Amino acid sequence: MHAFNQHPDQPFRVRRERHDYGLLTDGPDMNITRHPPRLPMEDRSTMETLTALLHGYPKPWTDIDEEISSQAWNLTGADPENRPGHLLIVRAVTWYAVSGMVRTKSVLDSLVDAVERTLPHFADAACGHDWHANLPDNGPDAAELGVMLSSPGGRGVYELSHREGRVPPLEKVVCPVFMKEVAEESLSVLRKRREQLFGHRDTSHADAEYLRADERLEIEKIVERLDYKGWNEQYADDLGLWAARRYEQADERERPVLLLAAHRAMKISYPSPPRSVVRGVLATMRAVAAAPRPPKCRHEDGHPTPEYAELRSGLPHFYAPAEFPPAGEQRSTEAWTCPRFAGAIAEECIRDLDKYEDEDEDDS
Repeated sequence: MHAFNQHPDQPFRVRRERHDYGLLTDGPDMNITRHPPRLPMEDRSTMETLTALLHGYPKPWTDIDEEISSQAWNLTGADPENRPGHLLIVRAVTWYAVSGMVRTKSVLDSLVDAVERTLPHFADAACGHDWHANLPDNGPDAAELGVMLSSPGGRGVYELSHREGRVPPLEKVVCPVFMKEVAEESLSVLRKRREQLFGHRDTSHADAEYLRADERLEIEKIVERLDYKGWNEQYADDLGLWAARRYEQADERERPVLLLAAHRAMKISYPSPPRSVVRGVLATMRAVAAAPRPPKCRHEDGHPTPEYAELRSGLPHFYAPAEFPPAGEQRSTEAWTCPRFAGAIAEECIRDLDKYEDEDEDDS
């Protein structure tokens, strides 16, 4: 998210040690004015639930979709003085929601709707601040800050820590001008990722990545991105969908490359391929699986294995033999282009992706 200018004398330290100076819970003496501010018990529970969830280890009883959606509802119904805190909670859960971990479109819809409804409250905002606070840049700390600022007791605790010089002034955090920027940025992220995850995913940019000027495949780059490496996760969804969409118009040399690229990319996709990708890849794989196949293979050697160890050298040599000399014994062209091989790859990919389509149907 956007980093805002932070006054050098006011570091924003969101730390677990914060609990040592005032995260007290409600008790029978809450109304006695000499007692320090306390974080309400319900907010303490929310903080613990969100911290676990955003660390990637939700509590066993947490319904993730419901928990995230509830933060959107809380923002929509928040009182003016509590609204900035609830907006900061939504900012925090947004990162998780758009990461691909959430597979239910209605969850993102609820977040988008909540932020859209919130923005008009800051439409006429103005301030004379020359700086605003740097907000926490990780989900758990961002959520803790939001929860703290969403109640009078929590804001009182925050003010105590400000007096100790540990956090910026409250007005530099909840400033309406600043909150408008936070809301606009969160909304932009939510809308973009909702379309990528659940709408029509644009893969036209992938032509520049995976095609040469002569329209032939950038075979080395494609094969490199079929290796099970963490850095290839960022490419997997677009590569897989691009390959699936290009398959029908491809020639006999391209088709095995594209089919294997789509198949492997779906295995590399993390945390799992989104609905927009699943739909496109399944459409191609089902067409390939349904195509006629001869009762027997017409080649003497076996089919290639769809593992990187063989694809790394075998696929470039098959696609462009003059450019990539054989590295040891290679499969025949007939083995790579065998309809029975294509059908088997397609069927395996369908089995892998069917469960995600079932989840999407449940959401519908």
